[in-house]
Amino acid sequence: MPEPRPRSPRRTALLTAALLALTACSAGQDARAEGTLTVLAAASLTDVFTALAEEFETRNPGAEVELAFAGSSALAAQINSGAPADVFASADTGTMALVVDGAGLDPAWAADHGAAGAVFATNTLRIAVPPGNPAGVADLASLADESVATALCAPEVPCGAATTAATGAAGVGITPVTLEEDVRAVLTKVELGEVDAGLVYATDVAAAGGAVEGIDFPESAAAVNDYPVAVLAGTDTPDLAADWVDLVLSEDGSGVLADAGFGTP
Repeated sequence: MPEPRPRSPRRTALLTAALLALTACSAGQDARAEGTLTVLAAASLTDVFTALAEEFETRNPGAEVELAFAGSSALAAQINSGAPADVFASADTGTMALVVDGAGLDPAWAADHGAAGAVFATNTLRIAVPPGNPAGVADLASLADESVATALCAPEVPCGAATTAATGAAGVGITPVTLEEDVRAVLTKVELGEVDAGLVYATDVAAAGGAVEGIDFPESAAAVNDYPVAVLAGTDTPDLAADWVDLVLSEDGSGVLADAGFGTP
């Protein structure tokens, strides 16, 4: 199972204010749940879910949240192959559907929240470039220039599918120098200056702080991703898992998501 990526100081700072506000609101609450909860989530949720896990454990001192982040399609394959997990959060509804049809969702939870999971956020693509934009990238068409080294997500993961939709809408063909298995890997290539540009989510540009610059492009409107979350059929802690999803769907959870740049469903 993928290991969580370490959080850099700038990404930690992004959500500090929201997390402190949540903790202040929850201070003095009685513990409502205990046990270990395993949450598998899309790589683009790394910062938000790490912050929410800290808040969840504060509200429930007897609970421990174990997080693993990777490309949604890789996580779905692991779940359908029997990997132990309680909650899955995907970067698109199509990948969640693979899990619904495979390992399945917890029947009681699905009866209350929907058989396809509950959509809790949206995200759109932006072009990420190193500070100063040395390659002079102006728009999506710039990435079709062979002199511009571009990193993209692999087509089988949600950010790759969104890229295909956006480039199709623009009528642009891009030949990447690298295809990555999740969006944070694309972002890292840009941060390190290994490529001139990468297509990532708007939230990833925000999380990177000054390490990258973001460029909007109109065709991103053709590739808006809905993010669903669900309690899995194989969970050993359905009540704890339901409490986690409730936090993600709550007003508090929505506030942390909004601070990170996610849109509302």
